[in-house]
Amino acid sequence: MKRARLIPLIAGPTAGGKSDLALGLAVALRRSSIDAELVSADAFQVYRGLDIGTAKPSPPERLGVPHHAIDVADPGDRFTVSDWLRVTEAAIADIQSRGGVPIVVGGTHLYIKNLLDGMFEGPGADDALRVALGAMGSEAIRSELERIDPGAASRIHPNDTRRAVRAIEVFRLTGIPISEHQKQWKENGGSPLGERFGLVTINWTAAGINPRINARVRSMMERGLLEETKALACSGAFDGETNQAREALGYKQILAHLAGHERLDDAVERIKIETRQFAKSQRTWLKRLQTHPGTLVIDADYTPPGEWPDRVASHW
Repeated sequence: MKRARLIPLIAGPTAGGKSDLALGLAVALRRSSIDAELVSADAFQVYRGLDIGTAKPSPPERLGVPHHAIDVADPGDRFTVSDWLRVTEAAIADIQSRGGVPIVVGGTHLYIKNLLDGMFEGPGADDALRVALGAMGSEAIRSELERIDPGAASRIHPNDTRRAVRAIEVFRLTGIPISEHQKQWKENGGSPLGERFGLVTINWTAAGINPRINARVRSMMERGLLEETKALACSGAFDGETNQAREALGYKQILAHLAGHERLDDAVERIKIETRQFAKSQRTWLKRLQTHPGTLVIDADYTPPGEWPDRVASHW
């Protein structure tokens, strides 16, 4: 029986060259008469109008390669992991039905993990319980999590109170630790697509990625991030206390400047600092993702980007 072609899934830190690799791979496949299309795994590229700050490829930059899971929601919409999985799985099925190769690429590693391992939905939110748990304080929440679900506590960062509250909430509502729910989900099949992916991770050291991040922020400002943010704010795109789009790196800091909270130079510097911090957390995520069987790890500090597409193509 002919083995099904693996779906390339490219992960790495922001400004790490993921999009260029994915596009280069797609173009190479198309030259070999294999239609390839890209599927974004970015939590903010889903929003229309958030272009410069999310490093969304412009139509000319897409080189005629179709892109999916981009511009599928308005900035004021709430867009969840479940929404992204629905959009992505539909795109993958559509591409494959036409004989093409989907290439999933992005830096929202929570999305990627759920695509690989499946997602446990769990019971709905209990607002009263969440208020009560929040009143306990972060240290008490952490202690409670360690008591009822050591497995979840080992995976949830001590500062991640939101996920800790959710884990306790699931236990209180079902009587079963969330780690056990997730284990059962994976044993029962998990994501129907998980075993079909060929994961590629682009690994950078801090010394390698930080200058690239600084350069990207400078480029975004030169290309009009300030003006784009102003236009979005004036249109009401960022209205609402629960607006997710306004939390995107770049926009969040520029909005603080527009509100008069800091000088533009300070806001730009804060974008650089907080993006470097975000890249650090992404590197932690990558270490977890790399346990996926058959992962190709590209050591970006020592492997020229021009060699990456051939590395990926030859690996499978």
